[in-house]
Amino acid sequence: MGLFKRNPFGHILFLKKWLIRVFGILTHRRYRGFNELQIDGSEIIRALPDRNVLFISNHQTYFADVVAMFHVFNAGLKGREDNIKNVGYIWHPKLNIYYVAAKETMKEGLLPRILSYAGAITVERTWRAKGQDVQREVNPNDTENIKIALEDGWVITFPQGTTKPFKPIRKGTAHIIKQHKPLVVPIVIDGFRRSFDKKGLRLKKKGILQSFIIKEPLDIDYDNETVDEIVEKIEYAIEQHPSFLKVIPAEVMEAQEELNKRQWNY
Repeated sequence: MGLFKRNPFGHILFLKKWLIRVFGILTHRRYRGFNELQIDGSEIIRALPDRNVLFISNHQTYFADVVAMFHVFNAGLKGREDNIKNVGYIWHPKLNIYYVAAKETMKEGLLPRILSYAGAITVERTWRAKGQDVQREVNPNDTENIKIALEDGWVITFPQGTTKPFKPIRKGTAHIIKQHKPLVVPIVIDGFRRSFDKKGLRLKKKGILQSFIIKEPLDIDYDNETVDEIVEKIEYAIEQHPSFLKVIPAEVMEAQEELNKRQWNY
């Protein structure tokens, strides 16, 4: 790899590699040490093609979810069987992994700006800005950038567009699926909102069992399934369909919301 070789977004791959290495080493104990990340489905990661893969997941923190995915994906590709033991897997990371993030979030401070270089595809939210509800058109540059990222590698997206559970799936994800026909891999995570603050930068509680389940790619008829049908399929796949609420007691949901508000400092 040339020292100044760049990806399609102009990022120097040598710098991106070192950024992933450093942050991978610094964050490893957050998932294996302070807390324990329980993984299921690493063999699915190893069987995926190198490009045009879209990961869809529920969302619990701004950054800790994505960082965990970088760990799990790279560990799985290096032959780790459902674990992230021995952080050496991060030394030669997969460099064509991208994640969709709100442009507003990635501009909040120096650290998010640095993390953006690791693979963020920043988009303008069409429904929310600066804590207020808005309505605006989709920026065509945003969808074009997602297309470019899929053509180059793997893309992670959180189709609810929020860290709050059981919020509606944004139809934009279904439109992207129909248009670009990626292999769609669902991921279901848990324990992150109890482990970290909302941004996922600060550890707020130790000893939490975090779970990370990688499911088989979805069977999608890209040409004949409607956007609404794909949205419903996504809801079930990432276990955020309203029907899941029926099996979760109200007091459990209230307890989870209370955990989201509390802060622990270590």
